[in-house]
Amino acid sequence: MNNFLYIDPGTGSMLFSILIGAAATLFFLGKALLLKLKVFFSGKKSGVIVDAQYKPYVIYNEGMQYVSTFAPVIEEFEKRGTELTYYTSAKDDPALSARYQFVHAEYIGEGNAAFARLNLLSAGIVLMTTPGLDVYQLKRSKRVRHYAHVLHMASDATMYRLFGLDFFDAVLLTGDYQKRDIRALEKLRGIPEKTLVTVGCPYLDVLAQKLAALESEQNHEFTVLVSPSWGKSAILSKYGEALLDELAKTTWKIIVRPHPQSKKSEADLLSHLEARYKDNPRIEWNYERDNIYCMKKADVMISDFSGIIFDYAFLCGKPILYANADFDMMPYDAYWLENNGADIWQFAVLKKIGRALDASQFKNIASIIADARDSADIAKEREKAKDAAWMYRGEAGKRIADFMIETVARQNDAAAEQSA
Repeated sequence: MNNFLYIDPGTGSMLFSILIGAAATLFFLGKALLLKLKVFFSGKKSGVIVDAQYKPYVIYNEGMQYVSTFAPVIEEFEKRGTELTYYTSAKDDPALSARYQFVHAEYIGEGNAAFARLNLLSAGIVLMTTPGLDVYQLKRSKRVRHYAHVLHMASDATMYRLFGLDFFDAVLLTGDYQKRDIRALEKLRGIPEKTLVTVGCPYLDVLAQKLAALESEQNHEFTVLVSPSWGKSAILSKYGEALLDELAKTTWKIIVRPHPQSKKSEADLLSHLEARYKDNPRIEWNYERDNIYCMKKADVMISDFSGIIFDYAFLCGKPILYANADFDMMPYDAYWLENNGADIWQFAVLKKIGRALDASQFKNIASIIADARDSADIAKEREKAKDAAWMYRGEAGKRIADFMIETVARQNDAAAEQSA
């Protein structure tokens, strides 16, 4: 009889997560209802400050990999003496232990617990890198006036999963080139135009400073960095052993740096590959928060369609090999574009700044890498791409803070006109 009461660990963990999420949702719904009742019985009309929980400026950080995206913005608010609420789902977020006077950092949990809190926010503007607003669990709060998405990559804005940016009020871009395809998607889907503002790339600004401070490695050995995206079209999922087996035969140092999402979505794959090469001392697995340290060591990068390609190209200026010939565009927003997205900026540019790598070439990978050299033409194309995709270098934190403050100022002016 006891067999009927058994719950396997995986199911138990899932049920526990659901219960925690449900409890958090009920808690914050209760708080929201209480606030509404207070406002109703007070007889006050809603103005700029919707309720006692209203916060003019809010940032949400979903994980450690995005700390560098928000750090320049946080520092700018602190420098200006302007109050900022910073919610994070990263327990080790440096902002939690920093002694800020005007930036108020708070850990709000992960997944459903975080979304339950965010879904009931009262704010003038909320800035995040998290896509899929109003598509999945993350919903628009009726008490948030403006949602802004800041790109965390210098590649195409249409390389999110379907409807990734559709329901934001604004998207902050790294380069003007990203506007065209966003506008094309809006027209195709019949949705309102968003505010599009080019602000630069904050995390590249941070990494550039860190790179400049790093010393060159003594006794350097030739190093290959394998740094893919995630999903069925990414090189670890698609080629995995076929590529790594050949690299393992070389005398070079091989650094494999999986995409952060792989640890969540492809944990079994990573466990299998790590176990396969655990006895090879020349293969190193890298999960550090910042990619700058392994990029600094690498003499050549092998990737697919990951945005790290442009980090490496713009910051390090070294040879790139990419394998994405059979890339499936269907799960991505770009698939809606002309030619199913095959002609988007990053793929067109990649042909000019990198070298395509076919699976049939893996057996000759050692000679291909040994011969990898950047010509003067490639270097010139790389600089052109850098100018297009990483505008306003060093200014992103200031420009993002300006946008947030100006947006709330316009809200306040509009509210004042209505009440006059």
